Amino acid sequence: MAIQDTPEAWRVTSTATPFTGKKTSMRTDRVVMPDGSTVSRDYQAHPGSVAVVALDEEDRVLVLRQYRHPVRHKLWEIPAGLLDVPGEHPLRAVQRELYEEAHVKAEDWRVLTDVYTTPGGCDEAVRIFLARDLSEVEGERFEASEEEADMELARVPVAELVRGALAGELHNNCLVVGVLALAAARAGEGLDALRPADAPWPARPFEA
Repeated sequence: MAIQDTPEAWRVTSTATPFTGKKTSMRTDRVVMPDGSTVSRDYQAHPGSVAVVALDEEDRVLVLRQYRHPVRHKLWEIPAGLLDVPGEHPLRAVQRELYEEAHVKAEDWRVLTDVYTTPGGCDEAVRIFLARDLSEVEGERFEASEEEADMELARVPVAELVRGALAGELHNNCLVVGVLALAAARAGEGLDALRPADAPWPARPFEA
């Protein structure tokens, strides 16, 4: 049996935005349930994100260590960023993030997987790419600020990241989903069978 998520929208009788932040906001919808009752559902409205598993010729993934205040941890992560330019092609956005955070470019890009990070309380959709054939970008590095000014950069073997994810030592969702998806793709039809970098993304439609 093939299983697949399907779009569906229950009727909303009213919407309020009690808080608007710099990049995201909180929204309260009054939603009609199947039994006819109406309940409130609070969630974070998010522009969406992109992330990349950047894989080098030595089978290592480029990772960053960054402080995340809400969870009071320094987390190992893969390069990622917001889709904060309306209609921007996600490939362009993730290429920019790889340059800004790691000063790296890639020649081969594929879609690794698409996920909703926390669908019970946030509408964030993330597209995780696979990038191969890496090289350093020439010229000056992007000037980091705030939490990113303290970032550490490393290249870690895929097997070690998979082990750390399964051992509960690595917790960033994009890193965990990304490296496990990479391992699954290799065990299945192979990396060249992954979707192209410009594959449709209904959760966050983009301009060609």
